Amino acid sequence: MSERVVPAAARQRRRPTKQGVVLSEELIVETAMRLIEEHGADALSVRRLGRALGADPSSLYRYFRHTDDLMLAVADELIGRTLRVWRPTGDWRADLRDLGLRMHAGALAHPRAAALSAHRVTGRTYEIQAVETILGILRKAGFPDAEAVRVYHAFVDQALAYGALDSANTALPEPAREAEADVWRATYARLPADSHPNIAATARHLVASMRGSSYPAALDLLLTAAEARLARPGAGERPGERPAGAGERSGERPAGAGERSGERSAGA
Repeated sequence: MSERVVPAAARQRRRPTKQGVVLSEELIVETAMRLIEEHGADALSVRRLGRALGADPSSLYRYFRHTDDLMLAVADELIGRTLRVWRPTGDWRADLRDLGLRMHAGALAHPRAAALSAHRVTGRTYEIQAVETILGILRKAGFPDAEAVRVYHAFVDQALAYGALDSANTALPEPAREAEADVWRATYARLPADSHPNIAATARHLVASMRGSSYPAALDLLLTAAEARLARPGAGERPGERPAGAGERSGERPAGAGERSGERSAGA
């Protein structure tokens, strides 16, 4: 696609395509996701998309400026598919764990699209909603702002990285995946204890564990570390910074509380 931009107000196409459907951003993104899973990155060409939609390829410029613009829309839709089915409970750790697992499952449901888009920053509706939601969970739990951003960054990068890693593995042909699984049984499980004592001692656990994803375990480790930092008085705070909505810690007083003569609350 070219860099040509069509004003948003002029993008709507009311006439049906040759297949009797009316084009929309949603339909184009859905079709692009399907083609990516079938053909990989090469699917994002106006010719292939136009053929799949039964539309003149040039009509796609009414909705997306170029293929990278469409790729960002695909990335944002992957986020949206997770957010639309996720329901928070108010327990910050349980909510982030559930969200992370849903993000990972969403990537595995569209492995090629996830592998292509995991590293992108879209600045679009669902990504913005996700950033706002996760930071809100962390700040409400009592994390100071700087610490909330640190945990958010680690949480999201971990989920996206594992999503891309495991999606790449899922996208491998079945014989290739089976061959890799056999390496743990045929090679690692047979290494002698005298030369590889640590591998030999843990071989049965390696064979049982390495075939699956370690994301759930890694996510639990991250959340446990975050919870420990939250429980530490003053952890992650910088001078003058207080946790949003957090309870008092040792030596802290609510603004304006316990004032004596001559004292004024902050901002008074």
